[in-house]
Amino acid sequence: MALRDRLAADERHDEDNDLAKVYRERLLEEIDVDELARLSPAQRRVRLERVLSRLLSVDGPVLSARERGALVQRITDDALGLGVLEPLLADESITEIMVNGPDDVFVERYGKVERVPARFASAEQLYQTIDRIVSQVNRRVDESSPMVDARLPSGERVNVIIPPLALDGPTLTIRRFPTPFRMGELVDKGTLDVTTASLLGACVRARLNIVVSGGTGSGKTTFLNALSGLIPDHERIVTIEDAAELSLQQGHVVRLESRPANVEGRGAVAIRDLVRNALRMRPDRIIVGEVRGGETLDMLQAMNTGHDGSVATVHANTARDALGRLETLASMSELDLPSATLRDQINSAIDLVVHLERAQDGSRRVLEVQAVTSQRREEYALTPLMRFVSEPLGPDRTVAGRFVPEPVPADLLERLHRAGETVLTASAPAEPAQPAATGGAS
Repeated sequence: MALRDRLAADERHDEDNDLAKVYRERLLEEIDVDELARLSPAQRRVRLERVLSRLLSVDGPVLSARERGALVQRITDDALGLGVLEPLLADESITEIMVNGPDDVFVERYGKVERVPARFASAEQLYQTIDRIVSQVNRRVDESSPMVDARLPSGERVNVIIPPLALDGPTLTIRRFPTPFRMGELVDKGTLDVTTASLLGACVRARLNIVVSGGTGSGKTTFLNALSGLIPDHERIVTIEDAAELSLQQGHVVRLESRPANVEGRGAVAIRDLVRNALRMRPDRIIVGEVRGGETLDMLQAMNTGHDGSVATVHANTARDALGRLETLASMSELDLPSATLRDQINSAIDLVVHLERAQDGSRRVLEVQAVTSQRREEYALTPLMRFVSEPLGPDRTVAGRFVPEPVPADLLERLHRAGETVLTASAPAEPAQPAATGGAS
């Protein structure tokens, strides 16, 4: 965009802000706040839109029907919703919204980050939006508490950090709930192939303990949700998360969510507390959205004491790194256990590691599936069950490749057979290695 065009766009933006500010103040003079409080959210929006339309019709500037509708919606969004963020939240193709101060708004769409023209009128308006978000969940954010995690009523996860920690102004990050894909849908999207999906389904039904690893934004929660969908419907499932994102379809699910401290610094309930409490709730399966601290040791002990078939996610760069990270996290508990003891716990507890990756083109897929074959206090030993072999990037910069199955270890195959599961193996005359689709899960 040329400099003259940018200046013209900025001038139009300033004019729009001034107009919105004027009629926002007029709206406050016209409405009866007590009467508005008695209406439902939908009725409030309708009422404000009618009042604004009347004000604009009486003495408003000459605007086209489209411009008038956009102005009414913007002022109403400012009054009742999250202002300039409302259209972005309504766009189903956007998976993440990143606000780096009042003038810089970025979104993630189809796995790629792009800047959008939406801007806040001022830092004060951005602070008002932040206050509206955190107050809905009885939290606060100020200089004494400059970081906060919250959740919108529609379920989106929110992180806020403000000055003095954020040097460039208040920063707001909103992550949308992952779409609850089923395993078959992930196969269609190219996240994994049919053979791997069949093997993982057999492992879930045979009650193997599985860890899903990957980096930030690699699709761990989406995949965990699909993996959990393979659990038989009659089992009692307890899910434990920092911010409730899982959407299980089974009939017997208990959902637990951690809680931060209140304004007095009290009342915090950590993931670790919930894991311990879950053991008293007669669960058939325990699903932990993400282990990131001392609760890892409690999770491992649960897996080793009769809660087979449990699933958790962890941040890691490879499947092997996931085991090392579990050991590091387990060492963060108050128990000072030697690394050999922790390795014993991990080797006994974890059966399978599924590692996901977000590729350069924004697609997300299973990169490798590894079986843990080490025992007791041995060094970690992993046997690959599947790996994704990518092809060189072409001119369109799209990542393509194929899923290559590997032979299933005899002891794992025997365990699956004892559970009544028949799986396709690399040595069986099954379908050939399946090319990956270019989309990947979002």
